[in-house]
Amino acid sequence: MHLTAKELEALMPDATQLYSDEPEMETSLHYAQLALLVSCLEWWWRDREDFFIGANLTIYFSRQQLKNRDFRGPDFFLVKNTQNYPRRSWVVWEEDGRYPDVIIELLSDETKSTDKGLKKDLYQNRFRTAEYFWFSPSDLEFAGFRLVGEQYQEIEPNAQNQLWSESLELFLGVHNNQLRYFQPNGELVPTAAESALLAQQRAERLAKQLRSLGIDPEL
Repeated sequence: MHLTAKELEALMPDATQLYSDEPEMETSLHYAQLALLVSCLEWWWRDREDFFIGANLTIYFSRQQLKNRDFRGPDFFLVKNTQNYPRRSWVVWEEDGRYPDVIIELLSDETKSTDKGLKKDLYQNRFRTAEYFWFSPSDLEFAGFRLVGEQYQEIEPNAQNQLWSESLELFLGVHNNQLRYFQPNGELVPTAAESALLAQQRAERLAKQLRSLGIDPEL
């Protein structure tokens, strides 16, 4: 039985007491990968205020979860069509019953069985999260699933072995041993630093072209 947001909220404890309770990331590779996923999407969507990204943040959704504490929150999750402001955790009954639209788990030896089993079932059956991806920063294992009806179906890769995310309207794929976003035309979604470098390189090329025409670019 699915409860309404108000019915769920009435059953839940005071959300102001619910802080995120996630373990540390396993390795520096995991830290770097998570930071890249967050910062790159925030930069790409820098003109938007209608989304929230959770990074290693607990999602609270039931009394049973609070009692048993038998699993952790996602490494990365995205909720669309919501207000973008800092949160200590994602509390479903304080967010109009909203669950993530996209979840990405970073696999490790310690977590991969849970990520591929318990969490996959949870995101499919309870969260009803539209898209779920996992990626291993150590051995580059990568897969994605889209909710079709009641079940996750594996997303077929394109010729570049990239997976299309309908929620992100971007591809996900491996580039230089890291999981990155790609535009629909196949171009890499740059970080802020990469964007600045590209702008500098374009300016230098333009200045060189002007000089070749006998024009001083400084004038």
